[in-house]
Amino acid sequence: MDYVTANGATIPAIGLGTWELRGRTCTRTVEQALRAGYRLIDTAEIYENEREVGDGIRASGVKRAEVFLTTKIWPDHLAPRELERATKASLARLRMSEVDLLLIHWPNPRVALAETIEALCKMKRAGFARHIGVSNFTVALLEEAVKVASEPLVVDQVEWHARLDQSKVVAACRRHGMAVVAYSPMARGAVLSDDLVKEIAAAHERSPAQVSLRFVLQEGGIVIPRTARLDRLTENLGIFDFALTDAEMAAMRGLARPNGRIVDPGIAPKWD
Repeated sequence: MDYVTANGATIPAIGLGTWELRGRTCTRTVEQALRAGYRLIDTAEIYENEREVGDGIRASGVKRAEVFLTTKIWPDHLAPRELERATKASLARLRMSEVDLLLIHWPNPRVALAETIEALCKMKRAGFARHIGVSNFTVALLEEAVKVASEPLVVDQVEWHARLDQSKVVAACRRHGMAVVAYSPMARGAVLSDDLVKEIAAAHERSPAQVSLRFVLQEGGIVIPRTARLDRLTENLGIFDFALTDAEMAAMRGLARPNGRIVDPGIAPKWD
């Protein structure tokens, strides 16, 4: 396992995303992932699976201190009192006294960002989160958030894969010592069918999934692919013992397209 450091946080370079995992499937997948070697688990209050994620962590037998656990607060709960209430509710569902990383899931223009960020910082100082950060923030929102934060922000979690150029956000995060966590790092499977990705995978005797994850990893990102299959859990971990060449990386960057974004709900900000 490789790790990424960001503003005092040490974060595993690959984790398990749990969006759409429910019930026993979620608990079993988290347990299997941790037993397979994962140490980063990502959830959110909107996923409605925090209870199952917590159960899976306990069932794995892996010490809590060895697991980097992330959860996210939904934009309806970004007013200070609501954010505190939502944080405590997430911890109660997880049956944890703290999370390793607490994020704002999406920005909410109806709530002053300064108030939200200060409430987030308060959650860290209160001991409910070891680290804090944001998700789905543009460069402009990042700059504003960093300016008003009284505690270090460690990540921006965004959609990032070969079909979506996130270089502006990545550069902004690097300026502020932050890491970028990539959700949907395979574009929900769309990248895997690309002929170039298949060609590179064949050259390295790897799978298209491993090449897709390796691309984001070499670009400096942290990847959190979601799967409920044990074989895929193991496959996705196999990205640390090979490297793409400079030419292959350049070719992969060439897959980016203007319509490459997959996750674009009505609550999204105006993207960079």
